Amino acid sequence: MTLVKTDSFKLATYSQGKIDTKKLALVLPGKLDTKDYANMRSHVNYLANRGFYALSFDPPGTWESPVDISIYTMTNYLKAVNELIKYYGTKPTFLVGHSRGATMALIAAGTNSSVTAFAAIMPSFTPSGFSNKKEEEWKRQGYTVSMRELPPGTGPKVKKFELPYGFFEDQVKYRVTDEMKNSPKPKLFIYGNRDILVPPEKVKKLYDYVSEPKELYCLNSDHNYRYQNKLIEEVNKVLGDFIEKYNL
Repeated sequence: MTLVKTDSFKLATYSQGKIDTKKLALVLPGKLDTKDYANMRSHVNYLANRGFYALSFDPPGTWESPVDISIYTMTNYLKAVNELIKYYGTKPTFLVGHSRGATMALIAAGTNSSVTAFAAIMPSFTPSGFSNKKEEEWKRQGYTVSMRELPPGTGPKVKKFELPYGFFEDQVKYRVTDEMKNSPKPKLFIYGNRDILVPPEKVKKLYDYVSEPKELYCLNSDHNYRYQNKLIEEVNKVLGDFIEKYNL
């Protein structure tokens, strides 16, 4: 783990590849997930072998990134992505994200000119996965408890997060933008055919919404494909085919 100090944050990172290479890849974890999950590390390693300086990081306020959960918002996650791109010299950047990280890749690609392409693995723009009743409980209590497995993300031990209600208030501001609808950047969408957290129809709807060039791939998986090495390797191969096709 290396701490990188951007303009606004200290971010715990996992990176591979030559730092002076001409292209950057950022691998973005899902909601309250970590850079040290098996899929994140594998994608970083694979992209480094494809000629990128590749990096994943714990979003602000989570895991090994300093401060605390109070600063964990989509706004700060997006700011961290943009500041990392700046930190490494605003090189052509390929974004790869899973779940909420895929959502962040979509948003950043629509607003940051250094992002040349993205891969969105099981993304969703649904503001909340809770019912109205649970949202009311979240607001009344001030936080909601979320549990995440300790790295590599396949064992029984878990970490507890008390996610502030401010996270919900912040996330409802974000939607797919016209910039992404009309973007000429190459786009890869991957959905899990057994995913109940982000059902295939939601990913396909996003895919249909955005402009060409774009690719769609079906993974025989539920939402947590990191549980199986063969699925992680399959995603790596799909990323490689995408990189070759669009000369990234």
